[in-house]
This record gives sequence, structure tokens and C-alpha cells, in this order.
Amino acid sequence: MIHVLFVCLGNICRSPMAEAVFSDMVKKNGLEGEIKTDSAGIGAWHTGNPPHEGTQDILKQKGISTSGITARQVRESDLTDFDYVIAMDAENIGHLRSMAGYKKAAKIGRLLDYVKDADLADVPDPYYTGNFSEVYALIESGCRHLLESIKKDHHL
Repeated sequence: MIHVLFVCLGNICRSPMAEAVFSDMVKKNGLEGEIKTDSAGIGAWHTGNPPHEGTQDILKQKGISTSGITARQVRESDLTDFDYVIAMDAENIGHLRSMAGYKKAAKIGRLLDYVKDADLADVPDPYYTGNFSEVYALIESGCRHLLESIKKDHHL
């Protein structure tokens, strides 16, 4: 089983959106028995809360469920329990690498690093911008490329 964790600042906008989008792609590719997906936040401010209304609205429009997704904070054990820890921006990467220290950890990377021709390196935070449509487009592209990379690397 391949374990993928998506991480953003508070785990109510970007990372739960990525979790839902990626889980939907995994299901549509018939890989539910091969890949498990979760999300978490650097901070604990929203622990236990469902995704932001803007995230829920855009995913509902796309026919993607957020059922069962609630915010939680990244745990140190996540860095060894997951094979891929995928952050939304450079600030998240910094926190994750600091948490990992010199221990053997998951493959830590930014979502848009998987998109070869991406115009942006970071997925902007719609909590502040309100642009959930732009964020969805970036996350959908990043998740599609990430899934292709995982399928190739693991011969799925």
C-alpha cells in the first residue's frame, strides 16, 4: 500500500481539496487497494473541522465528495508512516523538513513540482485570496501528474 499525505497550513482549504481530488482519481483508476490518501495541516487551529465552505462548494460542483474529511495537525510519525508527503507551498516544505530533521522520512515535495510546465511553484491559499477555482485547477493538475508519477514509479 502506498500512503500519500497532503499538507497545507490549516488543513481546511488546499490539502483537504487535494485529498478529495486525489482520492477521486485513485478510485477512477481502480487503485483504491494500492493507494491510501490523507491530509493534515502544519497548525492545529482547525482540528476536527470539515473543509472550508469554498473547498466544499468547488468540489461539489465537480462531483467530488469531501465525506469523512476533517482537519488534523501533522504528526511527526506522519513523516515515516507515509511514502509521500506533498506540501502546497515552500513554507509548508520548510516546516516538514524541520520536523523530519536527519531521520529517514517520506518523500517530501511540493505538489506543483510534479507539473513540469507549471507557471507557479506554490498553490496559493484560498483562505486569504478566495480564489477556490484557481486553486482547484492547480490541485487537479498537480494530483493528475502526481498519480502518473506514482503509477510509473510503482508499476501500477
